[in-house]
Amino acid sequence: MVNQSTVPPDAREPSRPGGDAMTRLSEAILETWRRAIDRLGSGCIQHLSEEEGGATALYLSARASARAGDLEKAAQQFAALAEIAPTLTAGLEGHGETADRLGQSALARAKYDVARRLRSEARRGAPDRPFVLRNRGPFPAEIAAYTSVLLSVKDRALPYVARGNALLAEGRARLALLDYGCALSLKPRHFEIAALKAEALVMLGRYEEALRAFDTALAARPNDAEIYSGRAIACLALGRLGAADADWRRQSELLPPERAAARACVSLRMADYEAALPLLQRALEKEPGDPYWRLYRLTSLRRLGRSVGQPELERMADVAWPGPLLALHAGHLSADEALTRADNQGRRAETLFQLGVIAWPRDRAEARRRWEEVAAETSPALIEHAAARHELARAGS
Repeated sequence: MVNQSTVPPDAREPSRPGGDAMTRLSEAILETWRRAIDRLGSGCIQHLSEEEGGATALYLSARASARAGDLEKAAQQFAALAEIAPTLTAGLEGHGETADRLGQSALARAKYDVARRLRSEARRGAPDRPFVLRNRGPFPAEIAAYTSVLLSVKDRALPYVARGNALLAEGRARLALLDYGCALSLKPRHFEIAALKAEALVMLGRYEEALRAFDTALAARPNDAEIYSGRAIACLALGRLGAADADWRRQSELLPPERAAARACVSLRMADYEAALPLLQRALEKEPGDPYWRLYRLTSLRRLGRSVGQPELERMADVAWPGPLLALHAGHLSADEALTRADNQGRRAETLFQLGVIAWPRDRAEARRRWEEVAAETSPALIEHAAARHELARAGS
């Protein structure tokens, strides 16, 4: 079944016959996928630690075993998958389903419980970004399902868009770009797909191409707030800070008032803390359990030179992440300890940015050094990257 959460709302269209060129292009896309699947074949499964995508290959094999009725083999494969990818929720759910079919109710419940907990803890992407990028992968089941559909349905854009979206949410922009290209060849005037293609180009660092694609999409959809978001990031990456800000301001104007969290993120990207603060308060009222709104509210208060009470600092400092950053603000964690706990590029960017915020009142040179690291080392799509670039521009660096 196609997961509609990864499909743009307007991407459904009636079947249309494809010409010879379209057939050849569809076959080329599918052949690319067949080669990719071949690379994830039995050799990959035997050398999981050495081959990228081993978890995906093992997941697909386990699914195939279950479909073929070999439940014992499937259970073994899902157990092996849990060893190498313990947080892959699709694998946990597949293991739970297999255990259920084998009559192992307690094991099935345990697997489902862990999968539910992981899903509840997963942080969605920034709310000012397109819906596809607010989802986060992996999505092996969805990708497998869309690929299966495309083996028999080659003349509709929807399956290509759906699979491209799942791939983009996983960060696999090159394969997503192939699917968006095929979808556009079927629906060349579907400008929402053009904007998705532009997002894939941004992820690949092909900013000039992305900018042209965003321009095309916005010419047809001038009131689409999320397209302005992507174009602003492409402009930022190209050093065009003024153009980026113009797009973010336009995005903020187009976002409805009830999307306070999204509008707050736009203001944070521009380091406009005065505008962000009341929006963050509204976001907190709507989602009091979200630690990021509390962290960003603390950030805004500090940068505006306003006092922050100790109870405010202590609250939620024990959450997994960004708990260490709240603890950093409270003085319970050193800079080195916080950086040690930042276990990926995004978290490192967040930590460096907060270290700059904390350092600013006492040591502006240190603050600038921290923000320069963020600007130099991280993706322009991150809120902290954009905010650091604005802080540095404001400080004259």
